[in-house]
Amino acid sequence: MKKIIKIIGLLSLLALVVVIYLNYPKLNFITGFSSKSVCSCTFVADRSLASIEAQDNDFSPIDLATNKIDFENKSVTSTVFGLKARTAVYKEGLGCILVPEGSDHTTLTVQPNRNKTPKNKPFPYGDLPQKDTVFQNIDYSILNKAVINAFDSEDEQLKRTRAVVVVYKNQIIAEHYADGFNKDTKILGWSMTKSITSAIVGILEKQGRVSTSQSHLFPEWENDDRANLTLNNLLQMNSGLAWEEDYSKISDVTKMLFLRENMPKIPLEKQLIEIPNESWNYSSGTTNLISGFIRNQFKTNQAYLDFWYRELIDKIGMHSMTIETDLKGHFVGSSYGWATARDWSKFGLLYLHNGNWNGEQIFTKDWVEYTKTPTNTSDGIYGAQFWLNAGGRYPDVPKDLFSCNGYQGQQVSIIPSKDIVIVRFGLIEDPLFSFNTFLSEILSAIN
Repeated sequence: MKKIIKIIGLLSLLALVVVIYLNYPKLNFITGFSSKSVCSCTFVADRSLASIEAQDNDFSPIDLATNKIDFENKSVTSTVFGLKARTAVYKEGLGCILVPEGSDHTTLTVQPNRNKTPKNKPFPYGDLPQKDTVFQNIDYSILNKAVINAFDSEDEQLKRTRAVVVVYKNQIIAEHYADGFNKDTKILGWSMTKSITSAIVGILEKQGRVSTSQSHLFPEWENDDRANLTLNNLLQMNSGLAWEEDYSKISDVTKMLFLRENMPKIPLEKQLIEIPNESWNYSSGTTNLISGFIRNQFKTNQAYLDFWYRELIDKIGMHSMTIETDLKGHFVGSSYGWATARDWSKFGLLYLHNGNWNGEQIFTKDWVEYTKTPTNTSDGIYGAQFWLNAGGRYPDVPKDLFSCNGYQGQQVSIIPSKDIVIVRFGLIEDPLFSFNTFLSEILSAIN
């Protein structure tokens, strides 16, 4: 018996060594992702460690990490078998920041000023409950069935939807949440944040401060052909700059998100490898480059931080939203926007109404049209930091749909021809979760 126990022990040790060996190059990524995820879900979204580890961090190899929360200092440290400790720290107003090794987070002290004054108007323009409205052209039994069908039944782990909000003619006509989530739960939009970044450029354009056709975007590019790249090239992900968007290994995007204190710097240093406007390539680096460009339009970091909230986020009542920053104070415009599902729907409504919010033009109708214009060589699936259905990606859904999309199936779908915004949050995306089925079933309820 002792011999068998010894053999089992040796085999277990060998297995542990193999796991560490295979994952050692990724340990920075594993512990970095885990600490950042736990920190944000804890201090931004107010969720428990048990729920975070069971849902958000339950996939390989992230589930190898052990996480320790320091509530007094509002930080999280993660390790894998005691190796490669990484720490994420919560900063008021800025969210959680993953601190690169050797960096000092105490130097980041500026936080955005917020105006969260309640407005005595019903949803979506205020904080009062919406007026009860029953639309005669909606079959609510079909609608409710379609919404419930987007969620797992008891003990299933197939669709993993967390929230659905359907807004028709400015009214929430359906809303449902998974256990542990509700209308006040802040949820990470991941790459839906790219669309927020695009909107900020649209506001600057309306104010006459930038133009999509302008070039010479960064001093660092002045001595080579990158000086000719336009803001439009960046917004449409069609710059020709080298970039590898691969989350399964150490790549450009994982280095940027998990190893660097200055996120725009990595894409800023990339060289041209393709012909601009002829080489669409989805790149989170490009969006953070845009965030860096926006930062350069302001004299101070305070002015830069305040602008996003004053001119867009708080102006349309997205008071739950936090866009997290890097250690240099740049908004991580590619990935780190948190808000409730209802507040994300407000962003969709802003675009549904062509940039007009309760009578105030936040950005121009032309900007919305530009946003929906397919990028050259994208096969009709991408515009200016928004996804499109112009190429028929969802065959049973109107082609005028455009959307903010994020990792694991976060989506704000805007369908002007139906006067509707449909929000879905979850942990599974196409093709395992069919958005074509989800959206078409909801639309079938509206006559």
